[in-house]
Amino acid sequence: MGKFETRLADMGVTLPEAPAPAANYVPYVQVGDMVYVSGQIAKDGDTLLTGKLGADMDTAAGADAAKVCAIALLAQVKAACGGDLDRLVRVVKLTGFVNSTPDFTEQPAVINGASNFIGDVLGDVGKHARAAVSAPSLPFGVAVEIDGVFQIK
Repeated sequence: MGKFETRLADMGVTLPEAPAPAANYVPYVQVGDMVYVSGQIAKDGDTLLTGKLGADMDTAAGADAAKVCAIALLAQVKAACGGDLDRLVRVVKLTGFVNSTPDFTEQPAVINGASNFIGDVLGDVGKHARAAVSAPSLPFGVAVEIDGVFQIK
């Protein structure tokens, strides 16, 4: 077990198998040393984390859903690295989509659930650029979807 997976284990997190795509796309594309991971939805095991921020879900629950997306992102990166997450050099950028009402303005606090988790696990390797935007609807009614760009060796 490498340093990043050891850190995850210390936090009580085991990466799942990389989720399969839900439609006609691939879970990630590698170009040179860059890996572009498709959007990962808030799905914990077989349970979709659904809800609309500002209506039936609060910011803390949205941040928890974003953390679940981050775990799925890391699972995809591990798959792209042939099972060795320690090949990850840098989290370059995350783009977070928050299923929210028009008047909800706490998208950054929701996506912090992913950013904070990645920072806790990866340290400086996890420092990334980011966007956190609102969406009127997301696939299957999930609360959050996040995609990412990663550099590997």
